[in-house]
Order: sequence, then structure tokens, then C-alpha cells
Amino acid sequence: MNSETPFLVIGAGPAGLTAALELARAGMPVEVHEADGRAGGMSASLDLWGQRVDLGPHRFFSRNARVNAFWREIAGDACVSVDRLTRILYDGKFFYYPLRPLNALAGLGPFEAMRCGFSYLAAQFRRGGEAETFEDWVSRRFGDRLYRTFFKTYSEKLWGIPCSRLDADFAAQRIKKFSLGEAVRTMFFGNSGQHATLCDRFLYPTGGTGEIYEKIVREIERLGGRVYLNSPVRGLWAEGDVVKGVTLKDGSTRPARHVVSTMPLTLAASSLSLRAATAETCAALRYRNTILVYLSIDGADLFPDNWIYVHSAGLDCGRITNFRNWAPSICGGATGTIVVLEYWCYDEDPVWHASDETLIETAKREFRTTGLHGGHAIQAGKVVRLHRSYPVYARGYREPLTRLTNWLRGIRKVSFIGRGGAFKYNNQDHSILMGLLAADNLLGRAEHDLWSVNTDSEYQEGARSSTAVGNEKKENPYETS
Repeated sequence: MNSETPFLVIGAGPAGLTAALELARAGMPVEVHEADGRAGGMSASLDLWGQRVDLGPHRFFSRNARVNAFWREIAGDACVSVDRLTRILYDGKFFYYPLRPLNALAGLGPFEAMRCGFSYLAAQFRRGGEAETFEDWVSRRFGDRLYRTFFKTYSEKLWGIPCSRLDADFAAQRIKKFSLGEAVRTMFFGNSGQHATLCDRFLYPTGGTGEIYEKIVREIERLGGRVYLNSPVRGLWAEGDVVKGVTLKDGSTRPARHVVSTMPLTLAASSLSLRAATAETCAALRYRNTILVYLSIDGADLFPDNWIYVHSAGLDCGRITNFRNWAPSICGGATGTIVVLEYWCYDEDPVWHASDETLIETAKREFRTTGLHGGHAIQAGKVVRLHRSYPVYARGYREPLTRLTNWLRGIRKVSFIGRGGAFKYNNQDHSILMGLLAADNLLGRAEHDLWSVNTDSEYQEGARSSTAVGNEKKENPYETS
């Protein structure tokens, strides 16, 4: 390969675009191929009914100085600080999250609140051994009654499996540092800002979350790189254990100096091997799909939340976002409101194959059931399907994932990053971090073990890294929210 052979990035989401921009800034030839027609991946934005909306709620928050600096540099002055308001809808009642004492007592009632308290105290005496499932992990720390009230229904909607089959890793990564004691302190004294789950303020671009990645695309192209949208990649093209480039959907190949892959890990691995063992390993790792149903409401000030977690068992939607409560700039002067209801499913589930009309009618009915429409008319609907949006941490997933990643470590000239590409339940900032570290490796600045970058900060603190000589910042490169 000559000096003009590009670094090739699969996917124009946060991880892929961050890596591509860092490479382009270093003067490297870069080529990005994205299957979708817009940049940003799960953090993309779209124009709808004269307004700007995201693919669900996407806030930016990180404790990593390098990630913050990168994001702020791209955003510039075109961002605002948003006060977060989120609530839980359970049993027809709304509970503020983080918890507020009077609201929680009024919603649960004094007797149920006492039962939850006794259940929590009893759980503290029953602890012992290592929890293997999400159900065990949460019940041991919060008590069974709080688990069933505030964790079980929503988690089972999201993952489509009983919490007894969901691995404890999900709890360890998402709520490890959260405790009932912290929640109670937050109830009475407010949030100290030390825990991402309780972050009550976040930054938001004035043109929607996707504006960050649209700016990155323009900068990559200004520096001489190429970003191809609507250009799906079929798989990796390799000779032996060396990746030579990618095969596009039309069957053509593109050579690469090195490939940075954010495509679903199982698809990338399958394209490298026809062995039955690889196919069996990939089949043991699954992704969950997301269906977004946007509704245009003829009215403003419907409800004050940025988003609401729907724990009610009688409703299939899991989360409702109100885009009017993010930044006034994305409303485009419109007087109406756009909300989005989220549904999660697997490929084989009937809802994934339902018509747009059926999905819109279901969303209308469920939104009216919540009472959040405030009596205003629902004028229109729009469906967006996101394939393989969440890696599923089913019980026992670590064994096939470890087996797969150990095999992939032996494949040269390819890096796997991002939520889908590394099979890690990343936030936006984690994916940006992965992109930065991948670029460090390719530019010879460091030798990061990208497989060790995870969403669990304690695990990140133990991850291996060899930073470049002369780097005066001793901050752990893996530390994030």
C-alpha cells in the first residue's frame, strides 16, 4: 500500500467520526463509510415538521477532561446548558428522578414506603456472595420491593428478557455507584454532581445532538478526508490474519492502511471467518433494536420533563421524550410539540415487522393513556427504526464475548470501537473516548488496549495504557462518567 492508501472508518457515529477527525488532523488520508443517510449514529438528529429532533434523548456529560475539551471545541459557542428534569411513570403516578421526599411518599403512600424501607434494611443483612444476575444485584442492594417498583419492568422492556436472565454486569456498569443512601441524600440535600445518573444539568448543541457530528464531517472533508453516507459496508476484506480493507454492499472493495470498525462486532467477525465455531460464538451475542415513533402535538407546555421513563406494565413504550424542553433553537419557531415514544424489540418480534401505520396508532393510544397529551390533538406520526442499537448483556454473555475478542486480537490492521463495534453499552462520551484512543494508537502516540475501555469507571481505572512520552497530563485516559 502506498502513502495515499487511506485509513478507512466503518460508521459515522461518535466513535468512528472522532477517530477519523483525529487522523485527518494529523494529516492522514481518511475515508469514512456510513450506511445511513445522516451522520451521528445513535446521536444523529433529523428535521421533522419544521423542527429538529434527536434519535431519543441524548445528553452530553463526562468527567474526562480530554473528552470534554474535544466536545466543547466542536460545539464552540453553539451549545446551551439544560436543566434536567426526568420522572418515572409507574402505576399511574409520576415519581421525580432523582427522588424527592414528598413526591415519593405521596406516590408510594406511607405504608408502601415503610415496606420498601424494611425491604431495603433486610437486604443489607442478606448480602453475601457475588450476584450473577441483574435481579440479584439490584435486590441485594435496594431490596426486593424497590427493585420491583423502580427497576424490573423498565429493564425487561428494554432487554426483552427477564431480569433473572440479564447479567449483573449491566447493573455494575450503569448503577454501580448509586445507592439508596445517595438517593436519600439527594432527596434532602440535592445532587453533588458526583454521579452521572443523578446529573441535573447537561450541555446540549443548539442544533441538536447530531450537529456535533455534522460539524465533524465538514471538518474532515475540509482537511481532505472523505465521508460517504448511504454507503453500507458488507464486511471486512482480509487475507489470512491481515485486514486489507472492506467490501461494500455492492460487492466492490476498498483498500485501507488500517480499518477502524464500528459496525456490529458479530457482523464484522462473521465476515472474517466461515468457521462454525465463530458463527456459534456470534450467535450467542445479540443486539436489541429500537423503534422510535414521533408524534406531532398541536400544543405547547404539555409536560415539563426532558424525558420520562415508563415503568407502567400496561404500556409497551419504555421512554417518552419531549423535545420542546431541550433547547428553544431546535423548535424552529413552531408552536407545536414533538414527542417520541421508544419501543425495543428483537429481529424476530412481530413489532419489528409491523407497518408504520400500526406503530403510529399504537403510540397515539399509549400517549393518550398516559394523559401527557393534555387534551391536545395528535396531528401526525413518523417511524424511525434503529437496527442493532443495544448490545444485550444476557447472562453468560462474557464467555462468548471473551472467546470472540481473544480471536480478534490476532487479526491485524483493524480496530474495533464504539457501542456496536466493541459490544459495549457506551454512552456518547465513552464512544468519543474510544475514538480518541484508537487514533492515539494509529498515530503512534500510545498503545491503548481498546478492549479494556468500558463503561464501568473502576474497570477503566484498571485498564492497561502506555501513554506517549512527554504527555504532562497524568489523568487516566480511560476515566469517564
